Amino acid sequence: MDNNHNTEKEFDSAVARCRDIFEAKLRDYGSAWRLMRPSSVTDQILIKADRIRSLEIKGNRRVADEGILDGFMAIVNYGIIALIQCEFGFSSGKDMPADKALALYDREIERTRHLMLDKNHDYDEAWRKMRVSSYTDLILMKIMRTKEIEDNHGVTEISEGVEANYRDMINYAVFGIIKLTARENMEKD
Repeated sequence: MDNNHNTEKEFDSAVARCRDIFEAKLRDYGSAWRLMRPSSVTDQILIKADRIRSLEIKGNRRVADEGILDGFMAIVNYGIIALIQCEFGFSSGKDMPADKALALYDREIERTRHLMLDKNHDYDEAWRKMRVSSYTDLILMKIMRTKEIEDNHGVTEISEGVEANYRDMINYAVFGIIKLTARENMEKD
């Protein structure tokens, strides 16, 4: 492992930014996302990933306040929402208080963080050698896999299921946030 990096600290810093946004949106909208079925959350992640890919290809954007970094942060938050929805199902209203939503957010991030650390150990931080655009493509592939599993009513022969795919999407998005934040910091110096 490269001793110049502290993946856990970088992960926690990236996730803290995402959690701040999630918490602010809870104050603005409550848990309105509870109405979304998991498949709708998957489609929302697809929209965000498609937009990231479009911006990567075009090299510019027309919506000035939403860039690639924002898209990756949205994928993290929608991924957590998807995991919560998988466990609790969807609701007909805003039935989850903010403190419970934040506790579930923290629990799911911690589970996803543990998965990242385990994979990071086995793959020896291979994500650091990858391009940010590869994270986008891998997220899109995980979305397609998830949609296929959803369309098959959750029945799989060999794959881990939708929750594992959501966790991978979150981790790839966090890697994107880490790399883009490091790039921004280098440009400021």
